[in-house]
Amino acid sequence: MSSDPWGRVDETGTVYVRTADGEKVVGSWQAGSPDEALAYFERKYEGLVVEIGLLEKRVKTTDLSSKDALTAIEHLREQVDAHHAVGDLDALRARLDKLVKLVEARREERKAQRARQSDEARQAKESLVTEAEELAQSDQWRAAGERLRALVDTWKGLPRLDRKSDDELWHRFSHARSVFSKRRKQHFAQLDAQREEARRTKERLVAEAESLSGSTDWGATAARYRELMSEWKAAGRAQREHEEDLWNRFRGAQDVFFAARSSVFAERDAEQAENLKLKEELAGEAEKLLPITDLKAARAAFRAINERWEAIGHVPRDARPRVEGRMHTVERALQEAEEAEWRRTNPEARARAEGLTGQLQAAVDKLKGQIEQARAQGNTAKAEKLERELEGRQALLDQALKGLQEFGG
Repeated sequence: MSSDPWGRVDETGTVYVRTADGEKVVGSWQAGSPDEALAYFERKYEGLVVEIGLLEKRVKTTDLSSKDALTAIEHLREQVDAHHAVGDLDALRARLDKLVKLVEARREERKAQRARQSDEARQAKESLVTEAEELAQSDQWRAAGERLRALVDTWKGLPRLDRKSDDELWHRFSHARSVFSKRRKQHFAQLDAQREEARRTKERLVAEAESLSGSTDWGATAARYRELMSEWKAAGRAQREHEEDLWNRFRGAQDVFFAARSSVFAERDAEQAENLKLKEELAGEAEKLLPITDLKAARAAFRAINERWEAIGHVPRDARPRVEGRMHTVERALQEAEEAEWRRTNPEARARAEGLTGQLQAAVDKLKGQIEQARAQGNTAKAEKLERELEGRQALLDQALKGLQEFGG
């Protein structure tokens, strides 16, 4: 009989293995010595050790599924429980039990991880749906369209949820995209209609602008061109392929008109500048009549100067007040001299002035007598009242006397 710490071979060739539950028959060995029998079954034990070690490594270092791992563990457990090996089988069972716990823990960890990933994916998709629904109402057509396309790519990269949740979120996401696409299509259809209307309006404006380009009614036509420009701006933009051509025609018609007007105005400005020079010379000639000493001669000279003035055409508008003001100054001086002469030589006016002066002098003398009488009577209040009245009458008398002097006496 042969034995080792974990097994033995009896005299009949039966091989046993020692376990915590007692000896178990491993098998029968008749082909050789007992030592060879033990060595053979010990090698089978070493094979189980190797297989269990490999499985432990796979469980710890690879993504071996829990199902496949448990199947492999069960297969090895059947081999261990079959007792066809000599060695510490109880230790192998303990390793397998420990490996089962590891697999189950790994399975729960993966389950929790999948739940977290699912929750994260749900939150991510809900966020995408919320953003898509906000973008569906945007009028930033280019930016919103590009962002929605980016959201689709992001969606495709996310894990699927359970079918019901995934379908519901996708339906909302897809609906938001459809709403945006429909609004954008309606917007550009409306924009196309507006641009076509703008094209027709601008065709009409161009036709009128071209018809006015040869006009010589400078003021009215320039005003109409300003109105046409306002109408052009209010019409909005036509289609890109028409807008530039229409603008070039419209602007070109204006350029023709305003170039012709500028040429005419340049000639007129030169003529008016020459007129201004002539009128400044006449104004200087008129100013030499001042101060007026011989009214009749001055009047005749100013009339001759004024006739030459009227024969000269327009001067620049900004210079007109200045040069005409110089002539008006001389004209007012003549008028004042004529009025003074008339007052001096008018007998009726002189008589009226002398009569008024006499009346005022009598009133002043009377008031003076009344003041003296009031003071003599001790009536100070009455005297002061009469003195205030005397001041007013005396001022009128002084003014009448000054007027009377203008008549020469």
